[in-house]
Amino acid sequence: MSRRGAEQVGVVNPVRSWRDRSKPQRSELYLRWSLYLMALAPLPVTVLINSADPDSGADPASRVALVLGLAQTLVTLRAYRTSLDHYLNRPTDHLRWLAVNGGVAVAGSWAVLLLGPRVDAADGGELVAFTAPVASTMLFSAFGPVSVGLRPLRAALAGAVGLVAVLPALLLTGATLATSLGLLAGSGLVMVFIGCSCRSFAWLQSVVQELDTAREAQARLAVAEERLRFSRDLHDVMGRNLTTIALKSELAVQLARRGRPEAAEQMAEVQQIAQESQREVRDVVRGYRTAALHAEAVGARAVLRSADVACEIDLGEHAEQLPEAVQSVLGWVIREATTNVLRHSEAGHCSIRLRREGGRVLLELENDGVPAVPLPSQGGGTGLSGLRERLAAHNGELTVPDVGPGLFRLLASVPL
Repeated sequence: MSRRGAEQVGVVNPVRSWRDRSKPQRSELYLRWSLYLMALAPLPVTVLINSADPDSGADPASRVALVLGLAQTLVTLRAYRTSLDHYLNRPTDHLRWLAVNGGVAVAGSWAVLLLGPRVDAADGGELVAFTAPVASTMLFSAFGPVSVGLRPLRAALAGAVGLVAVLPALLLTGATLATSLGLLAGSGLVMVFIGCSCRSFAWLQSVVQELDTAREAQARLAVAEERLRFSRDLHDVMGRNLTTIALKSELAVQLARRGRPEAAEQMAEVQQIAQESQREVRDVVRGYRTAALHAEAVGARAVLRSADVACEIDLGEHAEQLPEAVQSVLGWVIREATTNVLRHSEAGHCSIRLRREGGRVLLELENDGVPAVPLPSQGGGTGLSGLRERLAAHNGELTVPDVGPGLFRLLASVPL
């Protein structure tokens, strides 16, 4: 079956699904399934112990352990999922699943211990050989979600309660108090190790999530800084002129009320200042929208490097000799493409190359770290659509060729 046919019938390609995820999503998937694998602990332990000594006399306990191990595995998987979601500050009902999982673990431990062989002076080893390891494994498995979903102190208290709840079952099997306490002490040490491991996985994912959030905030700040720069320039240009216009207009009103001929002179100056302000505003806007190609490339490199994106720029030897209109529109392409890299990708590398082909200038921008989501050119975004309109005004064109997974390439072509 072809890849397109598989997609039509809903078959999921694991490799493609992995590539389509962003780095934080891959990290969460890996760490989440690392926790899920711990939920499978009761099953292999039960199977291995039972197959190692099928004639141990613990057949009823082994059958019960297999059934309860499967049930606890399913409940523990759900408990891990809700606990991790709670740790990552997502809405979830983790407490209910932690209680259910703990109850299943304690009940399963009681069932295995009571259905297993009794301990006496002759066969006291059978408790250690089968029922105690299975019961301990059930407690280990249940403690993993607890260590993730609860604070460390509360998790330790819950683990201690689980161990104490199993103590009567151990005593009912005929084991001495010293033997029972020794088994529970060993189980407690293993639970501490498992709890620290599970908590570390959850903490690591939270760090990755915070870094991803910080990276998005950094991209938004880079765009906001550019807007602030434009507003600051516009304020510096217009502030003084508008203040002067207001003062001279007020003076002209006072002179006109007194019938003084100087009012006309003041209004003429107001008109002159207004016209000068229009010219200065056009210069500011032109400087913002038609910045030099080299200046835009240097600015793009600075912004990308501040976002920890390596940027490689090659404008050739005679880029400054290009017509002013061509430099202007290509500079705007670089500015918009840089914004897209920050907003719509997790790029680690970006390259900007300029070359001539015949009577045209070709600007190529390429970056990695693109997730498999609709890009602005493929969806409802207006950034690349606006670039196409700008290029079309100069008989140019913008194309987004299909490249390898995780890559994005933009080609802008303008005739000389």
